[in-house]
Amino acid sequence: MYRYGLFMNNNIVNFAPLLVALALLFSCGENQRAEVSAGHADSIIFQVGMKKDYIRMVQLIDSFAQAGEISTLNADRWRGTAYYRQGQYRSAEFYYKKAVTGNIVNESDNQSYIKASRRLSELLLIKGDYEGSLKVAMPAVKMLDKKGIGSDIDYAILLNNIGCCQLNLGREEEANASFLTARGHYANRWENDSTGRGLQEAVIGTVYTSQAYINTRRFDKSLYWIDRTEMLLDKYRLKSDARREYFDEYQGRIEIMRAVARQGLGQTDEAAKAYKAFLQTDYSVTSNGRIESNEYLLAAHRYAEAADNYRYLDQMLKEHGMVLSLDNIQLYLLPKMRANIGANRRDSVLALAPYLCNKVDSAINFSKEDDAAELATIYDIQQKDAQIAHQQADLDRQRLVGTLTALVLLVIFFVIYTFHRRQHMRHLSDAHEKLKRAYDQLEETTAAKERIESELRIARDIQMSMVPSVFPNRFGLDIYAAMTPAKEVGGDLYGYLMLGDNLYFCVGDVSGKGVPASLFMAQAIRLFRTLAGQGMEPAEIATRMNAALVEDNEQGMFVTMFIGMVNMTTGHLDFCNAGHNPPVLNGEFLKMETNVPFGLWPGLKFVGESIDNIKGQQLFVYTDGLSEAENRQQKQFGDNRLLEILRTHKSSSARQLIDYIKGEVEKHRNGALPNDDLTMLALKVD
Repeated sequence: MYRYGLFMNNNIVNFAPLLVALALLFSCGENQRAEVSAGHADSIIFQVGMKKDYIRMVQLIDSFAQAGEISTLNADRWRGTAYYRQGQYRSAEFYYKKAVTGNIVNESDNQSYIKASRRLSELLLIKGDYEGSLKVAMPAVKMLDKKGIGSDIDYAILLNNIGCCQLNLGREEEANASFLTARGHYANRWENDSTGRGLQEAVIGTVYTSQAYINTRRFDKSLYWIDRTEMLLDKYRLKSDARREYFDEYQGRIEIMRAVARQGLGQTDEAAKAYKAFLQTDYSVTSNGRIESNEYLLAAHRYAEAADNYRYLDQMLKEHGMVLSLDNIQLYLLPKMRANIGANRRDSVLALAPYLCNKVDSAINFSKEDDAAELATIYDIQQKDAQIAHQQADLDRQRLVGTLTALVLLVIFFVIYTFHRRQHMRHLSDAHEKLKRAYDQLEETTAAKERIESELRIARDIQMSMVPSVFPNRFGLDIYAAMTPAKEVGGDLYGYLMLGDNLYFCVGDVSGKGVPASLFMAQAIRLFRTLAGQGMEPAEIATRMNAALVEDNEQGMFVTMFIGMVNMTTGHLDFCNAGHNPPVLNGEFLKMETNVPFGLWPGLKFVGESIDNIKGQQLFVYTDGLSEAENRQQKQFGDNRLLEILRTHKSSSARQLIDYIKGEVEKHRNGALPNDDLTMLALKVD
């Protein structure tokens, strides 16, 4: 969140907490009243999101969307919200864009469009895509004017975003008009609110505006908004529910912004006076306050004080749960180096150079491994192979270029400093500027890599949506299934189809893991649904699936699968097993013809079998990711342990049984990473 919160200004290291405050304040306040009233489904989704159970939140969104209880636009808006609150801003941006460009079909969609526009314009603004942010925010404001919907806080935030974009694009008069109009809406908000929340929102909004003028070096204009912020903060102090730590922190922010603005105008005495006032606040002795004050200290060439403050950098990073990513190295360690160079602390600079090398190396490795859950992609199902191969090749090249660039540049920097440390400080400053420009290039490379990883993350969502998450609610039938991929995407699958009184179901396991397996899995599950929908017997379905999967299978991939069809009236079970693990029926492994997996040999005819009546008996089908799950000592879960659980554990439903077994597998792993995809299906006909 910190990197996004810098408003494209690498010297302002503490603007992200302001955006965090904005997100929490507005989502917990105005949004709570608006969203909960939007309908029963919206209310349930919102309450789960407030509990921070975002996985369950996304599952509910998908279920409600499939059932038609929320519109497509509203579902995309909620998905964007779920990713936004997890800090997964690229995925949030994708879904907010879908919502903003979606079709408005009812009045509720109007509200969802406004909320999605508000968030999307903010994300694009923080990225520096000012034109894109304006294209989102301005139509939303026009809709607010035309339809009379939305709240003052919707108006204020959208107009503030518009003003910041206009300011960065050099349209200063338009920006001033937007900020003033936003101020009017903030005023309407606090004047009609008996609590201090409205003033609290206004303070944050005017800090946002003040910082925008400082970031664009319009220091004279920033002073007006800084004074305005202080006036609003004084009003907030008078509210009975005002929090002292809140206005102490923002009084500190006001003084340090004033010091930066005065210094930028060359008013050094007034700047020093404002900085002295900052030091009188409790906020000045916090780690965040110390790092924030360095913007003024560096501008005022008070390098020694800035270098002293950077001793609290590790504490600040720890308090905010931040790691030294490539972005944070650029935002924090490079200014720290500059401060120590300016203070002529030669030993500190020499110590910091190899430390910087190590941290960049660690950050490169971290960038490869972090956010593995976001490795998904949006691609057309018919062209996945070509797109993934192309993207992976680009990603490998970018990682290699980024790694080599970072290492070479850091070595160059260290050598230059070692051989020229006796020369004038200006030479060191020039070397630092060269390194900074190189890091800008590295940032572009990293951003391209992140876009690909963001797209790969969404492919997991697409794959998970291909297996059902809602199961038939039919009297006498208890069925539930769950799939947990070992990687970002996997090769396991399950599915079901009700056709009259017959319930078709399947569980399969594709050879291998990852993206290739997921593509083969997608093809297999589509074939099952198509053939089962034609009312074929399981053996006929297996024969036709094999014939289809053999074609053009140059990589020799295959899938094992158990296919069953149970009649809900008689309990009669027809099934065909294609090389899959034997299911467990009433605590015993089912003895049957194994056949061979699909996809290896053409022209095969698969053998089917049947059981007269399975009513009242628990049928459990699974993939080998269950029995072969390993702990840290590489000991497998095993068939015997599975049978013992199924014979002795009493569950009231299929879902409780699967949840219990999943928990037992996690206990067995004891922290070890999963070595294979895990899929389970349980059903019982009474």
